[in-house]
Amino acid sequence: MSLLDIRVPAVLLRIDRNPFHHGTLGAVRSLGRAGVEVHVVADSAGSPVRKSRFVRQLHPPPAPGASPAEIVAVLRRVAARIARPAVLIPMDDASAIAAGRLRAELAPAYLLPQQPGTLPERVADKAELAEVCAATGIPHPPTLVPDSPEEAAAAVRRLGLPVIAKWSRPWLLPAGSGLRSTVVLRSAREAVELYLRNEEAGSRLLLQEFLPPGPDRDWFFHGYADRTGQVRAGGPGRKQRAWPRGAGLTAVGLWTPNPQVQALAERLTGELGFRGVFDLDFRRCGSTGRYHLLDFNPRPGAQFRLFTDSTGLDVVRALHLDLTHRPLPDGVPLAGRAFVVENYAPLSALRPAPRGRELAWSAPDDRGPGLAMWALWSRHVAGRLLDRLHDGTAAQPPRPHTPVVRQAGEPLVPAAQAGEPLVPAARDEEPLVPAARDDEPHVPAARDDEPHVPAARDDEPHVPAARDDEPHVPAARDEELTGVAGASAAPGVSGLSGQPDRSDDEKASSC
Repeated sequence: MSLLDIRVPAVLLRIDRNPFHHGTLGAVRSLGRAGVEVHVVADSAGSPVRKSRFVRQLHPPPAPGASPAEIVAVLRRVAARIARPAVLIPMDDASAIAAGRLRAELAPAYLLPQQPGTLPERVADKAELAEVCAATGIPHPPTLVPDSPEEAAAAVRRLGLPVIAKWSRPWLLPAGSGLRSTVVLRSAREAVELYLRNEEAGSRLLLQEFLPPGPDRDWFFHGYADRTGQVRAGGPGRKQRAWPRGAGLTAVGLWTPNPQVQALAERLTGELGFRGVFDLDFRRCGSTGRYHLLDFNPRPGAQFRLFTDSTGLDVVRALHLDLTHRPLPDGVPLAGRAFVVENYAPLSALRPAPRGRELAWSAPDDRGPGLAMWALWSRHVAGRLLDRLHDGTAAQPPRPHTPVVRQAGEPLVPAAQAGEPLVPAARDEEPLVPAARDDEPHVPAARDDEPHVPAARDDEPHVPAARDDEPHVPAARDEELTGVAGASAAPGVSGLSGQPDRSDDEKASSC
């Protein structure tokens, strides 16, 4: 007999256009295996998720840039078809922000955690998160928010080079603008040029101090804060392998006990009064040993299934149990359990895993998505190679190697060389691999702004060379990026999703 109340369906909502989001598939399987009827409101055209036997019905998502009223209308149509209250589970930041704002309008058709409606937006906003960290004493690298071109140049001199530039609300970046969530700047001139695009970006520019990376410094914490505020399910994890190499989405993650990370997560969510599923990214400082919070994602992270305990409880099941007033079982954490995104680390998926492992796409009880993912991945890579041959660009010499930096959970971004134009960084939710986004693989046709990914290693998939207009992404070095603290809040914006073809993770994400 299922621990969950199978009379109550679940509706997974994802506004961003990322049909290859393996976190969505993880939620579908987690709830479907427990007997819950699962509906998916997301872009499903060509998505492996639609092949899952645990999906009851797929529904068209809100249009890109949809207004709050349009999002409510879509969800009310889905509710009318289901004809009974359902648990609503946002799967990206834009969806989480919309659900928080619209909680009153969506009740009683949907069950959602009770918390301030603006809180998801507050923690997802990178400028406001810096303020939150400063107010709560959570370590976060220094951040400055310039109010003029002159202040942008002065901030660079104060923080030192290289400096990290971020847009506070990356889900609002317009498609086709060339703007990216995070870039590394190597001069005050570049900071001024980027600042002048504030209005186009839809949110404020942040400049952050560089925090050096190192072995075992990238960590994440997934959890569920229940109705009382207690953090249940989930746990701390360590990024063992990322794609692109040395940064980007979590290709291999390991459940690793870490009392410091756990304490920071519980303290932060407790002081904020946060309720629901959350995903935090941390970077450990090599000189002080302190864990700096880099991102707060108010929704499930792509690799949340890593944290499945001895009772089968994960953060998505915890949410369903809590909102339907069912008790949460007290399971034993399965430290050492691994999570592998197999198309990014295929050999890791084949190696022995004595403490258990979950694959992002392949599952013996749900083979359709894994088979569909591999077919689409192969087709896409072949198409990219043909495009390169047709364009006649494959023989062009590579650019000089440049240092790279990143925010935990973000893809690698090359630093601009002297005299080169500013090279945009990949958005939070989009790893720099062909057709991959948000801390999750994405295999539809390549976009014009996809950057180049270096040749794969023996345990990573082959990726075709980049086009002329794509920035080169070299292998990771010892310079990478981090977040910061002490920023002023970004101004309010009316839209919930200004980007039709982007995602937010896992962090994208999401890590």
